[in-house]
Amino acid sequence: MHPLWDIPTRLFHWSVVILLGVAWWSGENERLDIHEWVGLTLITLVGFRLIWGVVGSVHSRFSDFVTGPGKILAYLKGEGSPTPGHNPLGAWSVLALLALILLQAVSGLFNTDDIFYNGPLYYAVDSDIRDTMGAIHEWAFTVLQGLVALHIAVVLYHQLVKKDGMIRAMFTGVAPQRSGQKAPVAWWWALIAVAIVAGALWWGLEQAPGPPPSLW
Repeated sequence: MHPLWDIPTRLFHWSVVILLGVAWWSGENERLDIHEWVGLTLITLVGFRLIWGVVGSVHSRFSDFVTGPGKILAYLKGEGSPTPGHNPLGAWSVLALLALILLQAVSGLFNTDDIFYNGPLYYAVDSDIRDTMGAIHEWAFTVLQGLVALHIAVVLYHQLVKKDGMIRAMFTGVAPQRSGQKAPVAWWWALIAVAIVAGALWWGLEQAPGPPPSLW
């Protein structure tokens, strides 16, 4: 029996859960050094997930679970999910979460606390763009909180009401009466994808302009 979700996908999921909690804590406690590293890690992880959604194991690929409105309506009418992995509604919630996390993390690269901290891309843009990015950072976090709460509620519904073993599948990759259709892609390909994204992010930030030279 093949797993529904491979090890890289499950590690990605729980890493994001932990990092979002640390992001909230570090932001509330003004630990912006930690907050920045969490943001950079989230960008790397989301970048990896986008790659893995194309070349990863079958049920991690967007082509496997992202559907159009027709199949979403059919699912809502009780016709069931066309794939043993994410159902059509869950698929779009995954995309929304990925987009919001990426927007939240990228917008934070332009932020400042006006005292000690300037983001890695603070000096790359003018003040109008920085202000816009700051507003996006706040807005995206508010929306993200709501979407995460909805996501948790849906997971609990599946676990406690439908009893389909969703939480177990998030840890083990398997669920009752559901299994993957193909063997997972070798996990070390995920390491290559993470390394590519991390390297590209590091290189890009290295090109960003630093603070102007001091006159003193």
